Amino acid sequence: MKRVLFILYISLSVINAQTSVDYFPSDLNFKPYIANIIEPKAGALFEFNENKLRLDIGTSIDLMHWTNKESGTFSFGADLFTYTLLRGESNFHFPVDAVDYLFGINGTWKKKFCNYELGARLRLSHISAHFVDGHFEGALNQWRDGLNPRVYSREFLEFIPYYAKGAFRFYAGASYIFHVDPSWLGKDIWHLGAEYTIPSGISERIYFYGAYDLRVVNIDKRRGNNSVNLGIKTGYPDGRGFSLYLAYYNGKNIHGEYFDHDSRYTAFGLNFDL
Repeated sequence: MKRVLFILYISLSVINAQTSVDYFPSDLNFKPYIANIIEPKAGALFEFNENKLRLDIGTSIDLMHWTNKESGTFSFGADLFTYTLLRGESNFHFPVDAVDYLFGINGTWKKKFCNYELGARLRLSHISAHFVDGHFEGALNQWRDGLNPRVYSREFLEFIPYYAKGAFRFYAGASYIFHVDPSWLGKDIWHLGAEYTIPSGISERIYFYGAYDLRVVNIDKRRGNNSVNLGIKTGYPDGRGFSLYLAYYNGKNIHGEYFDHDSRYTAFGLNFDL
């Protein structure tokens, strides 16, 4: 019996030496995908040639990191953010046309190997969409463009793993929508994307990046939503910082109240990675 207890004690000591747990860590274990339109952002996107502005207010937080030398780092966290459609008017007024809310939980994993890294994120989330008072024309007592508010919401499970080597990261995955209103909408979304970073040569805290994201959505039929970002960031490549970028988007509108409308724009953006 003493021998068994001794072996158990040694085994637990080895496990504790190789494992650490960090509660409420300061940084995310998983770097959000840059060109993915549904990621935690704190910034704005100004469309060229259109009187439209997207305002993002949100964050993801890791509540716990569990790290093992052999298995890598696992995390558990939460997502809470909005993405809002506004218009510009005189006297520095920005009426809010539509707003979408997302909240949910996530789990992530990543592990570094000799010359590459593997990682994955699993998200369980809810999104709901709403028209706001900026979509209502008070003088005419009607909703703009004849579009009345409608119910749109979805709950989904998303899994997207990645492969990273040096300055390059590639990812592919899928989302399953287990509840959606309107109920006739498709239940699957397919994800594919890539990112590349380039040192600026000015400072190790300044670098350029390019990112592409493809989302194949299923509305009345499957359709590809293409998103491209080209920008410069100061800060930490996998952590906090500030970005200026150009964005191109072509696909279905990202706002739920306009889910069946096509959208195509080029824009200038800024973002704080919190």
